[in-house]
Amino acid sequence: MPQQQKIIIDTDPGQDDAVAILLALGSPELDVLGITAVAGNVPLRLTSKNARKICELGGRPDIKVYAGASRPLVRHLTTAEEVHGRTGLNGPTLPEPTMPLQKQHAVDFLVETLMSEPSGTVTVCPLGPLTNIALALIREPNIAKRVQRIVLMGGAYFEGGNTTPTGEFNIYVDPHAADVVFRSGIPIVMMPLDVTHKALTTAKRVKAFRDLGTPVGIATADMLDFFERFDERKYGTDGGPLHDPCVISYLLKPELFSGRECNVSIEITSELTMGMTVVDWWHVTKRPKNALVMGDIDADGYFALLVERLGRL
Repeated sequence: MPQQQKIIIDTDPGQDDAVAILLALGSPELDVLGITAVAGNVPLRLTSKNARKICELGGRPDIKVYAGASRPLVRHLTTAEEVHGRTGLNGPTLPEPTMPLQKQHAVDFLVETLMSEPSGTVTVCPLGPLTNIALALIREPNIAKRVQRIVLMGGAYFEGGNTTPTGEFNIYVDPHAADVVFRSGIPIVMMPLDVTHKALTTAKRVKAFRDLGTPVGIATADMLDFFERFDERKYGTDGGPLHDPCVISYLLKPELFSGRECNVSIEITSELTMGMTVVDWWHVTKRPKNALVMGDIDADGYFALLVERLGRL
């Protein structure tokens, strides 16, 4: 078997985060060094609990989960219970986790791991606001040249925002953290709404998870049935976008996605456009390219991968 790809998942679960975590756990190519929780979709107390619930659902109580930042760097916390439900994982009834939350702070874990693992071997996978990653970079700037790359879900360009007219939720919640990360010099792959809005959980696709007949398959279908109702009403689509698993799918099958290298700058001064990811798609500025911004996805291939890998759990 080829060498496993070492990853750290930074997350604020969230039903779509949960599916991303399960995808990673069902993929032997990936070595999940740890999961760091951040406040976002729901407060930190819930995201750190939800991450453990998902590890147990996936049969991996050995994965270490660390709690990180409870609020953004500068702004007050904005959460998304209206999308994800009061718990963040509404839909299935999942038992309270028995696996412990690690005592070490997520930021300390990030710094320690990235400084101790061989340079260029760890990919960081943020699925929520970038607060933990920014705090780690502020705490120990030397990690920037040690991270292999960051593959993140966040931002939007052609689609506009989903939280404000210009702001995608993950970036809008902590734009100052996003600014730190996008200026860090770390190679970044960005999965914006432009891609995730093409990956819709249609009734047929949700049924494929339910038809697995396993606890993971049924819980995933229950989560998606709950999660998609908000976006179906908002966008008038059959199914809602399944955002976060795009990050893990890219590690497994990059050919499912296409995009281009661009400069991405984060708006942090204007309240009107706070958290906007200003993507220089047409290269009209002299700003250096700092991200591979994805623009398209093979949605059928994406869902086929998800069903196949979740079916292993």
